[in-house]
Amino acid sequence: MASRPIVPQQARGEAVVGGGVKQQKKAGAAAEGRNRRALGDIGNLVTVRGVDGKAQPQISRPITRSFCAQLLANAQAAAAAENNKKQVCVNVDKSHVLLDGIGVGKKAVGAKPAQKKVTVKPKAQEVIEISPDTEEDVKAKKQEVGPVNKKKEGEVASSKKKSQTLTSVLTARSKAACGLAQKPKKVQVVDIDAKDANNDLAGVEYVEDIYKFYKLVENESQPTNYIHTQTEVNEKMRAILIDWLTDVHQKFELSLETLYLTINIIDRFLSVKIVPRRELQLVGMGAMLIASKYEEIWAPEVNDLVCISDRAYSHQQVLTMEKTILGKLEWTLTVPTHYVFLVRFIKAAIPDEEMENMVYFLAELGIMHYDTLMFCPSMLAASAVYAARCTLNKSPAWTDTLKLHTGFSEAQMMDCAKLLVYFHSKAPESKLQVVYKKYSNSQKGAVALIPPAKSLLSGDVAVKKNTA
Repeated sequence: MASRPIVPQQARGEAVVGGGVKQQKKAGAAAEGRNRRALGDIGNLVTVRGVDGKAQPQISRPITRSFCAQLLANAQAAAAAENNKKQVCVNVDKSHVLLDGIGVGKKAVGAKPAQKKVTVKPKAQEVIEISPDTEEDVKAKKQEVGPVNKKKEGEVASSKKKSQTLTSVLTARSKAACGLAQKPKKVQVVDIDAKDANNDLAGVEYVEDIYKFYKLVENESQPTNYIHTQTEVNEKMRAILIDWLTDVHQKFELSLETLYLTINIIDRFLSVKIVPRRELQLVGMGAMLIASKYEEIWAPEVNDLVCISDRAYSHQQVLTMEKTILGKLEWTLTVPTHYVFLVRFIKAAIPDEEMENMVYFLAELGIMHYDTLMFCPSMLAASAVYAARCTLNKSPAWTDTLKLHTGFSEAQMMDCAKLLVYFHSKAPESKLQVVYKKYSNSQKGAVALIPPAKSLLSGDVAVKKNTA
């Protein structure tokens, strides 16, 4: 909107528009005619002076009340920016004076003119309050802080990102002093279920929850130490029984799930029932019959078990023992055995065929001996994987992926792993050769013939001498 030029009023004695004072003369008709000047320059060529008295550039537009206010505001903003620069310099001088301990009074007196109360925007105020430690920081801040009216919005945003607050500087110094400046090592975990994303039978959406549940309930189905309660059965007899059942399992070509469940049923039954020596083999036959019915599609018949035991027991005795075992265990057959953990932990190890066979070899050696009964199934499975990797010189022996999925560290598994490697070293000269011969076959990679891990044989392993 156009504004009218300001016409001087005769009632006022002086005009302060141009910064000079003019004396108004009395207007007469003849004198006004002689002294009249051209009216085209009135309000167009005006000399405006700022707050500090310096002349401002000529303005080629009419001077209105709002335009004058705008000019005055710009002049005040420029004066405030200069005061800010002076104030920063004064603060730096004060910091040096306090450090040196000399001339405190003089600096304080010289700093008084810079303490004028000036209206400053929030950003300029922050620069005044924070006192840098060195003169280089002061120069850097001066370059970043300029007249507010000359900065664009993009430059303001970039300067905010670059500027560091006093809190961030102090935090960085504290971390450096405490040795925390280095970033922690990133945990490298492999997604072992990525390949089974499209396999509905793998249950990728639920597998983590399933194994969390297994870890919670594995101690409920874990058999307790029972040898001291048995009057006629000892550890050596149990090892002979499991060695024979492993041979029967291999001849019937049953799944590994059946073998591990059979041993679990035997140990849990012996924990709650005292068994005579002559019925120990019958307990093994009944346990394998139950496990086969639970795991296999075509389970062996009772007559097959009677024949393979050289008719030491009758058909009716096997069925009676089956009923007795189920009654004592309260029909609880859905339990997490060693096998369910072995499958998951082997998968987490990203194995080849040789390492997989080595893990199963060490695990079967372990469950054959009573000394491993003190370890939970997940511990034995994880220790078998760890001992297998050490035996095959895999590096690293224990990865972040294995630690995540097993929940055990190397230190936690060390005792059990040393025990398994000890059994491996004694397997060639043991009287119980079924497991050793099974994994000495080329179909199993002949992993039993590989020398045991020397690094795990260095420590002392407390093993009873009668375990084979």
